[in-house]
Amino acid sequence: MFNQEKYLSAVWHKGGRVFPEIDCYGLVTEVRRDLNLAEWPEFSGVTKDGDGLDRSAKAFNKRLQKCEPTQGAIAECFTGSIVTHLGVVVEISGQLYVAECNPKSNVSVMPLSRFFRRFVKVEFWK
Repeated sequence: MFNQEKYLSAVWHKGGRVFPEIDCYGLVTEVRRDLNLAEWPEFSGVTKDGDGLDRSAKAFNKRLQKCEPTQGAIAECFTGSIVTHLGVVVEISGQLYVAECNPKSNVSVMPLSRFFRRFVKVEFWK
């Protein structure tokens, strides 16, 4: 079960992989851990700088399966054809949301429809 209260103390930190100092991928791995899902690689040092996030995401996708939004799935967000941000699908009171971590707002959780409106394209992988 996703405990939204836990993430209120999180602070965005570029390349952050250790809670509470996390970036968007650090949030994905922490949430997956909390949901008792298979752990994913740390990708230490990977950020969106120099399209590092895009390259790592597309390479890792070869080990994953594209899916519909489901709890624990990663939401890959595109600017053009490049992955520039990640979120993770969570279930709260029977509804699906996306949790994300950004420099200005730290962790936020929003309904899928609102999350979709912010990006040109979003793909889900598990």
